Amino acid sequence: MIFIDACFGKSTPYTPVWFMRQAGRYLSEYKEVRQKAGDFLSLCKNPTLASAVTLQPIDILNVDAAILFSDILVVPMEMGLELGFFKGEGPKFANPIQTSQDIANLKEDSHLRLNYVYDTISLTREKLANDKALIGFCGAPWTLATYMIEGEGSKTYAKSKKLLYSNPKLLHTLLEKITNNLCLYLKEQIKAGVNAVMVFDSWASALEEEAYLEFGWEYNKKIANFIKEQFPHIPTILFPKGISGYLNKIDGNFDVFGVDWSTPLEEAKNILGKNYVLQGNLEPCRLYDEKSMLKGAKEILDLMNGERHIFNLGHGMLPDLPRENAIKLVEFIHNYKQKH
Repeated sequence: MIFIDACFGKSTPYTPVWFMRQAGRYLSEYKEVRQKAGDFLSLCKNPTLASAVTLQPIDILNVDAAILFSDILVVPMEMGLELGFFKGEGPKFANPIQTSQDIANLKEDSHLRLNYVYDTISLTREKLANDKALIGFCGAPWTLATYMIEGEGSKTYAKSKKLLYSNPKLLHTLLEKITNNLCLYLKEQIKAGVNAVMVFDSWASALEEEAYLEFGWEYNKKIANFIKEQFPHIPTILFPKGISGYLNKIDGNFDVFGVDWSTPLEEAKNILGKNYVLQGNLEPCRLYDEKSMLKGAKEILDLMNGERHIFNLGHGMLPDLPRENAIKLVEFIHNYKQKH
């Protein structure tokens, strides 16, 4: 698989490409399946339909890897928090974490109740071409903790940070519990058939450097260590969004560093390129305009010429991006002749 070879820094005939949120509302085919499912959570819990939307970008865009269609919040949901998705508001937990007893009540074995995810993986891997990779994923402990404490997405993360600074030991207890659940969850994903795993730390930028390294990155490294010890043949991708100010503090036993669009790729290359394969980092909104999109893609490919690189966006596909441009972008990357 070209994607897996690239994850391990091996030479590839072209730069492999896939997109975060490549299965989504910009595809009419996705919207049809979503309507059939009834709601987002029902879609995640239906292996037949979830597998169908996982495969759509492979068939439509010809990307080099499929990423499992699911949601990062199924883990805290199966740890015991009641989850709902509300139109115009996003995900909400009905019973967010408020006390040490709430943390004690969280289940340690959420991986045993996530069979719908593993069934989706098995179905997808059966249907996926042998040269296409399947990526499994989870949310990072810090990002999941913010949802579990705030009860929903947040602009200030005030409750989470209040706990961090007023009772750091309790937050560490929560993060340890989440991390243990995530390790077992990814292990089951690998057993079900994924070829690589990715950890999404969407709210990494909510913390200052010292706090993030202790309460965020340290736990991502624990997950990476767990995967590497048990499954050295499975590439591990870490994606902390918005931490360009302290790339020089990044370390750990993982393979690929996801570069978000706000981080200058040249800076990431200079600081991290020797130790990790880089993934990214086209600004998603460039896909609204073909000329801007191809200009940005060419700049990235020229910058990373001869370096270890997987092409991706610097964050997820947006719901109203023109699919025609996404198709053209994949063709452009696959056909781009590197200068040697």
